[in-house]
Amino acid sequence: MSLTKQDVEKIAALARLELTPEEKDLYQDQLSSILDYAARFNQLNLDDVQPTASAVALQNVFRDDEVTASLSIDEVIFNAPKQAQNQFQIQAVLDDE
Repeated sequence: MSLTKQDVEKIAALARLELTPEEKDLYQDQLSSILDYAARFNQLNLDDVQPTASAVALQNVFRDDEVTASLSIDEVIFNAPKQAQNQFQIQAVLDDE
């Protein structure tokens, strides 16, 4: 698949790139070569290949749940900039004003 200069200019505009005429010639050749190489995949016989979401087998690596001691309320709110009634105090996000 051979790209035209107009194709390269359109791609450059979409990517917000300003290209010199020399760069347009260079990218026209390079992008055309890349598309030609990618087109070779259309020649492969993939009839017996099952679709897959990942090329590598996936497995969960979750650890076992263990009950552990938690922090006390004093330890949790120790560094809080503002606190009230053993809770973090924050600025209102939704306000009627």
